[in-house]
Amino acid sequence: MTSGAARVLRRLGERGETLAVAESLTGGLVAAELTSVPGASQSFRGSVTAYATTLKRDLLGVEGALLDERGAVDPDVALAMAAGVRRNLGADWGVSTTGVAGPDAQDGKAVGTVYVAVSGPGGVQKVAELRLNGGRADIRKESVRSVLELLSGELGENARAQDTEQNGGN
Repeated sequence: MTSGAARVLRRLGERGETLAVAESLTGGLVAAELTSVPGASQSFRGSVTAYATTLKRDLLGVEGALLDERGAVDPDVALAMAAGVRRNLGADWGVSTTGVAGPDAQDGKAVGTVYVAVSGPGGVQKVAELRLNGGRADIRKESVRSVLELLSGELGENARAQDTEQNGGN
């Protein structure tokens, strides 16, 4: 997993941009993966582990009505968490994880249902729904890998778009 974190941090560093993380089911694993990379402090601002649903509302600004209606395991909740941590920690990019690692279903969602999201400059908002298999540790590990991959994809796309603009659209 470190290669995904290193790749994301390298791209952020090249762009002079920062990252904040909001985590639920991963419980700090995304932040731990990022901070395992030497020099992470250049781009990584920090994280909020909002395991309790009320913290998603109170610390990350997820609408209470959305949480009441759909529960914490929802694509719009994931997007709101990413946007909220980005705003609250003053970062260029925010990512989030929310889902069900098990052993029991939650909010009517099966074990292995996970949403990872990215919020970034220029209105970038992307969420991915995952249906993961395995035990609790496997689901959490794959969630970390997936959110870093989602961000990496956005950084790559945006880097190519900026390069095209700077080089006359060629």
